[in-house]
Amino acid sequence: MHKRTTLQKINIFKTFFTGLLEVYGTYDPKTGQPRQIKEPVTDKVIYDHLMGKQPYGVYLLNKDKIRAIAVDFDNNNRLAPFQYQETTKHYEIEAYIERSKSKGYHVWIFFDEPGVLAYKARMIIRYFLEEIEQPNTEFFPKHDQLRTSVKYGNYINAPLFGGLVPKERTVFIDPTTFKPYLNQWDFLESIKRHNEKDLDDIIEINEISTQDTSKIINQTNKPSNKSHTLPICAQKMLQDGVTQYQRVSCFRLAIHLKRIGLPLDLAVAALKVWAQKNKPTNGKGVIIEPEIVSQATCAYNKHYSGYGCQIPAIMPFCEQECLVRQVWIGKANSNKVGLKKN
Repeated sequence: MHKRTTLQKINIFKTFFTGLLEVYGTYDPKTGQPRQIKEPVTDKVIYDHLMGKQPYGVYLLNKDKIRAIAVDFDNNNRLAPFQYQETTKHYEIEAYIERSKSKGYHVWIFFDEPGVLAYKARMIIRYFLEEIEQPNTEFFPKHDQLRTSVKYGNYINAPLFGGLVPKERTVFIDPTTFKPYLNQWDFLESIKRHNEKDLDDIIEINEISTQDTSKIINQTNKPSNKSHTLPICAQKMLQDGVTQYQRVSCFRLAIHLKRIGLPLDLAVAALKVWAQKNKPTNGKGVIIEPEIVSQATCAYNKHYSGYGCQIPAIMPFCEQECLVRQVWIGKANSNKVGLKKN
């Protein structure tokens, strides 16, 4: 574990959480009341943040470029940030989960200096959020560029506020355990940064446009036939149980059960029977009833049009003859081939 001076920590912090240098945001730790401060972002501002004296909120958008972009999952459900991170990995983009100050999670992607065009990063984030069926999720920055009507944009509270770190808030977490990394500074220095070419490749290969990213997703999500039966993957999972990704699997199965018209209470009953067939690896326990109810309720509370074929929990149960699978696998293969062409 490498020890760093205070100045070294401040300098590391500034390379990740930077944007406008003449203004920043903050809030009253006691009341939560936010406010804007039109003063330079000095080392003392960062020091006070890290020491827990005054929170620092960063305006990420600088003219038309950014060094970071963050999605704000504003609730305690772990499924959405996990699915989002898995989706970014599918496109060879590394995203990092931070436990936010009150509830929910921020998921960050970082870029090399001097940054990337914000509109490209925002296009891709919208595309990723469509894939996990969370298109209305808030993310920062909220604009493509600063102009007369958007002088500063919106700020996002930066991680590692000293007043909350001891409470395991505003810290980066391990997605496999959802526990904070033991040394946040070692973790920060291990982060992978992306460049504009990484974004250009994804935009080109997936034909992403600024007009309507949802059209692309909907075309791939819709099966050719309007079947009211469970897809093959769901039938196999319900019959045989699973060995991993129990919570993601439970959520996806609930979506399928809702799609065929099963009421929530009967879906929960079916999933309780399914859970007893699971054989978790690594000594993990079987998903319990409150978790089943939580995942099923979440699935029934919103409309989800996708089939989840690209999710690691589902892919082992796919069959060649499934039409929905054929669309997703064909798309995934073309992505992998295209992304390796430099």
